[in-house]
Amino acid sequence: MAEALKIDLKLNLEGLSCPMPVVKVAKAIKDVPIGAIIEATATDPGVLADIPSWARTTGNEVIKMEREGKLVRFYVRRVK
Repeated sequence: MAEALKIDLKLNLEGLSCPMPVVKVAKAIKDVPIGAIIEATATDPGVLADIPSWARTTGNEVIKMEREGKLVRFYVRRVK
């Protein structure tokens, strides 16, 4: 990434199937302060749709999502 993000928490969600990646992110976001950024990696392609949808409904922000082969890496900022 060109811009440097301060990552407050890293989650490895690789190998987990829907809905577990969203469940784990939803739980983890409650444990970090407002403004904190979570970096997560997952192999379930469903996170490409599920995480942005979850963020919209919870008021949090997806900063970036990128796919490298089967691996999806995404960054979520706690807003609320």
